[in-house]
Amino acid sequence: MTSATITADAAGTWDIGDLSVRRIGFGAMRLTGSAAFHLGTPSDRGRSIAVLRKAIELGVDHIDTAAFYFSALRSANELINSALAPYPDDLLIATKVGPFRDWSGEWGTSARPEDLRAHVEENLRQLGRDHLDLVYLRRMRQESIAEHFGALAELRAAGLIRHLGISDVEPRHLAEAQAIAPVVSVQNRYGLGHHAPETEELLRVCGEQGVAFVPFFAIAGDGGTQGVTTAPDEAVLAAARAHGTSVAAVRLAWTLAQGPHVLAIPGTGDPVHLTENVAAGALRLTAEELHGLNAAHRAAAGTPAN
Repeated sequence: MTSATITADAAGTWDIGDLSVRRIGFGAMRLTGSAAFHLGTPSDRGRSIAVLRKAIELGVDHIDTAAFYFSALRSANELINSALAPYPDDLLIATKVGPFRDWSGEWGTSARPEDLRAHVEENLRQLGRDHLDLVYLRRMRQESIAEHFGALAELRAAGLIRHLGISDVEPRHLAEAQAIAPVVSVQNRYGLGHHAPETEELLRVCGEQGVAFVPFFAIAGDGGTQGVTTAPDEAVLAAARAHGTSVAAVRLAWTLAQGPHVLAIPGTGDPVHLTENVAAGALRLTAEELHGLNAAHRAAAGTPAN
């Protein structure tokens, strides 16, 4: 499969609230350095800006970011602002609030409900906007998200936020949030070989309700912020060989095949990887390949592969 002329259109579209986006988007975490947050060396600013502009050229209209995505010298939001403002009318920028990193980059105390307005306003300042298209409440281990989500619902009513989502949640949290305000998107860790029963249930519930499901670490799997750390399963390698593409592309194609409501936001600071990731939206796995990949996914959870 050649990725030279493939754009994000090939992945199809899905509606996040009243905003239609292509199912292949872009995650901004990797723009700031060789590893997430402060774990690597800061990126080359010009290259990161070039990657963002290339993403738009390739038809990406959904970028996922956060104020806490920064390294010693780089801020994802600042890079997005510098590269893309004034923003295209059809570009959806999603942000997350809840976690907090101090000026030194260390993780601090997560936001209380009364802190969330400041988190939202910091994203607004960094991005140079007067409202945010989509804000996820990132759950930080609390049993109930009602107070935090209610605070964001008030900011939505005030016009600072257009749509609301939730992240790192269980099915009960989706129901809890929906009793307060509409939830247009759910963002959980999900990928081939990474199996969490609550997330599998969320995937199903979101599909039934027409809510977008936007997994993070779809390529990295269990590696998380460290990237891919385990050797790929033979089923993944076989599919990559058959289509003349990368293991990452197969993982993304499998993710998108889980339902029309499933979106992907692969991140990279490399323009070549960006092009390959976007091209994965055109990869159509065969029924036999999906069967083998699904079996490998279930096996990773200790579930019989039948």
